[in-house]
Amino acid sequence: MVVGAFPIAKLLYLGIRQVSKPLANRIKEAARRSEFFKTYICLPPAQLYHWVEMRTKMRIMGFRGTVIKPLNEEAAAELGAELLGEATIFIVGGGCLVLEYWRHQSQQRHKEEEQRAAWNALRDEVGHLALALEALQAQVQAAPSQGALEELRTELQEVRAQLCAPDPPPARQTASSSKK
Repeated sequence: MVVGAFPIAKLLYLGIRQVSKPLANRIKEAARRSEFFKTYICLPPAQLYHWVEMRTKMRIMGFRGTVIKPLNEEAAAELGAELLGEATIFIVGGGCLVLEYWRHQSQQRHKEEEQRAAWNALRDEVGHLALALEALQAQVQAAPSQGALEELRTELQEVRAQLCAPDPPPARQTASSSKK
């Protein structure tokens, strides 16, 4: 069962957007019932929307300079309530989009910081390995050369050969010990 891969934040945003639709409907109903809401919040945007829409349609059809009559109060209140409801849904959706963007950006920054930390750790490790390599190279250079090692091996073989050789007569042994 993969729980971590399930996009909880996206599900939450979707839930908020779904809740915003009934909220918009309640706002529409309140706008229709309240005189203050209707007069100061719904009517001005509705009249402006109507004026822009009609002006655009008239220009498209080729009528310029035509006077546009304002909507009656009931139609303007209805249109204003619809605009307010749609604006509410749009604002909630846009807010969810912005929050998702910020969440994604923070995840991206966190990921980049982790990568930067890993990069710095690797760089430090390479530095330590370079120091160790320099130390080993110094040891190798300080070590005797291959020729010296060969001389030591031949001397070792000679010493082994002398140790394994039969014992010389005792007279010679005293003479050789007096030389030393």
